[in-house]
Amino acid sequence: MFTLFVKEIRGFLSSLIGYITIAVFITGIGTFMWLAPNESAGSNVLENGFANIDPLFILAPWIYLFLIPAITMRSFSEEKKTGTIELLLTRPLTELQIVLAKYFAGVVLVLVSLLPTLIYYYSVYQLGSPKGNIDVGGMWGSYIGLLFLGAGFVSVGVFASSISENQVVAFIMAFLLCFITYIGFDFISVAGVFGKYDALVKNLGMNAHYVSMSRGVIDTRDVIYFISIISFFNLLSKIVLESRKW
Repeated sequence: MFTLFVKEIRGFLSSLIGYITIAVFITGIGTFMWLAPNESAGSNVLENGFANIDPLFILAPWIYLFLIPAITMRSFSEEKKTGTIELLLTRPLTELQIVLAKYFAGVVLVLVSLLPTLIYYYSVYQLGSPKGNIDVGGMWGSYIGLLFLGAGFVSVGVFASSISENQVVAFIMAFLLCFITYIGFDFISVAGVFGKYDALVKNLGMNAHYVSMSRGVIDTRDVIYFISIISFFNLLSKIVLESRKW
């Protein structure tokens, strides 16, 4: 399993698209945080008068909606297209181990994309008046929430890749599923279709739990929610792999 895990990371980082997707994430976030006019984007750290990096945690989920499907679209799609999926399934690995190896490789890549953003935290920390005047608890809570959100998107992306041998189709399906699980339930709850159950419907989406964690308080209910979502989609991926033997 570890060998496959390392192979997946090397495969991504050995391709130009790997560095391009991460560079796009860092550049996109940096542009909105430091260069975009505050009146148009409302996110310029230098102009909003507050020592925080909230724009990062507002913008990152939307960029991840595109970035993570790009990372995960080749997980199984490429294996199916090249025919190596059959060879992979003959190795002394269970379907679950194969899924988890690809899943954790994706999570590591999400973590790699997040690490450079600590430079933004350091910059705001130095710019604070007085120096260090920043909500450290809220910031780390937001980072943890963003990592859980990214991990959830990865599980969705791996599942989408497991059901299609076309990488473009896998990307589109992953994007749509991530969008629905992230913000789709918010739209449904706002519509008022379910009346007194609208709040419950909203809590089915990732955004409600991500926002909760971003306040700096790590609630076990939010952690259990994300673990459940991740387990659910990884289990679906395992079932799809097992179906090839039926």
